[in-house]
Amino acid sequence: MLSQLSIDPVRPAEFPAEESILALGRQVLETTESWKVGKTFSKGTVQTLSRAKGPGDGAPWHCRISKHTKEDATFDEFWSKIGVNKPENEMQFIAAIKKVTLVKRISETQSIWTMYYTFPPPVSPRVFTVLQTIYFYESTPRIGLVVSIPVDLSGPGDEDLAKLEEKGTKGRYVSVERLLELDDGTVEWRMATSSTPGGSIPNFITESSMPGQISADVPHFLKWFHTIRNQGTA
Repeated sequence: MLSQLSIDPVRPAEFPAEESILALGRQVLETTESWKVGKTFSKGTVQTLSRAKGPGDGAPWHCRISKHTKEDATFDEFWSKIGVNKPENEMQFIAAIKKVTLVKRISETQSIWTMYYTFPPPVSPRVFTVLQTIYFYESTPRIGLVVSIPVDLSGPGDEDLAKLEEKGTKGRYVSVERLLELDDGTVEWRMATSSTPGGSIPNFITESSMPGQISADVPHFLKWFHTIRNQGTA
């Protein structure tokens, strides 16, 4: 039974129920309100927060929050890229992601994905494999939620799935991403994550760079989205 979200990987035979994963994701988001406030990025439009490693955590947690008008993207536009085939879309605006593979579609709202990242030398390529659980609340306000937990495909019975992973150092991350439609039509985009790149990269280097790294995804997404929106292919 999964009692909290962490970077500890889960085997497919031990996947929790979707409802359990979503409930744990909502818990993480609720706690971000009391996390330590960090730097802002992208001309003050992205606020970062963090929480030190606690009991059961494999690594500290980091969060970013940004708010967006319809000129940036509407709620539906955001959700069409974050709530649908998220890894494939991320490969379009996160330069380090070179390949994504859908390992297994479990249901309409749950899939296993593996992502292959490359970095400048001397850092070797990294492989991240996750179970993504997606939920859309057609309520007022509308909410879209994506929870990703790390997956271990090295166990017996998962050999065929493991063949779909690229060769590289295994990293792990857990993340909770939420789109919240506010009363005035603006969208709050909140993402909390905990991760380890694996290998021999010192933790202090990884942790010190996390706020800037996760914040950069916001302007990168908007630049990519506006390009395809202007081309009429969004």
